[in-house]
Order: sequence, then structure tokens, then C-alpha cells
Amino acid sequence: SENNESDNYREDCHPQENSEKDKEIKSIIESLLFSANEPLSVTKIYFLLKEDFSVNKKYISTTIDFLKNEYDANMRGFEISEVSDGFILKTRKTYHIWIKKLHKERAHDALSKTALETLSIIAYKQPISRGEIEKIRGVNVDGAMKILLEKALICASGRKEVPGKPWLYSTTKNFLMAFGLKNLQELPPLGELSLN
Repeated sequence: SENNESDNYREDCHPQENSEKDKEIKSIIESLLFSANEPLSVTKIYFLLKEDFSVNKKYISTTIDFLKNEYDANMRGFEISEVSDGFILKTRKTYHIWIKKLHKERAHDALSKTALETLSIIAYKQPISRGEIEKIRGVNVDGAMKILLEKALICASGRKEVPGKPWLYSTTKNFLMAFGLKNLQELPPLGELSLN
């Protein structure tokens, strides 16, 4: 049912808590955010819902704001964050200590101090070559680079126009997601980058 009605549905209206349809749509959006393993954009949610509901993108965006405010007001265990290209549902930072107790910070999931330091240099100095990273760190970074590439936190983003044309490395969308950042402008002050 792609028609003007769906485009104009509740154009200036907030989702109403007491409407059964609004409650259902809100629960569906919450389920989608919970189940997704990557950020969901308003457009993606719209395309998932438009066959069954007369909603537009503004309505979906308002519903996400409504959910976000509801979570924040009640200090729920989860929060909705806007990242690089959409929204994610994630554990609220306040409760990370308890999650860490549960998982005992499995070593294979966590980044080593060396890998995190290398990633910090790339994040703040990108695009940067391996040689430039090693000059800053003063040690070989092969192991750290291998881990960061395997975890898709960095990627080769071009070559430096110098003899030998070494690869340049930059951070990825995966990096933004892992650190809960919307874009690189949200990077914390140098030295404060952590996976918390």
C-alpha cells in the first residue's frame, strides 16, 4: 500500500502511549533494535514496516525518540544510541561492571594494551602508515595490526605517495560501533579511548 496516506500518516503527531497500534509498532521497533547485529537506520525500519503499517519515517524517528526517552527516564539496563549510520540498542554504560563480572572479560574478546594503544594512534592520526605508527610507539606493531585487521576495527585506506608507497590505515564503521561513536568528531580526548 504505497500511497499518499502512508506518506502523510501522523505527520505532526507523536506516537500515543494509549493507542494499541502505537504500542505494537513501538514493541516491533524495540524488537528489531534488540535483534539487529548492526545499526538500523530509520529508512531500514520504514521498509520493514511499511507493508503492514501506515507509517512514515518521521513517525518511526519519533517512536525511537520516545523509546530512548522512556529508557533514559527509567534508567533501564539498555539504552538506544545513534551511531555512524543508524540506531543500536546496547547495555547502559553504568552497568558494564556487572556485565564484565558475568563474562569475566574473556581475554580473546578484549583488546590487549598494545592493540588498544595502536588503535588509538590510528584513530587520532588517520590515515597513517605502519612505519609512522611504529615511529610513535617505538616498537614493532605487526601483532597489534593483525588483531585490529582481523576484528575489522581498521582497514587499509590507500597508499602514501612516498617511495615504496606504504599502505595507509584508517578506522572502520565497525570501530565506531565498538566504541559507541556516531562519528570521529565524538572521539574522546587522546588517551581516554577504551572499549567501556
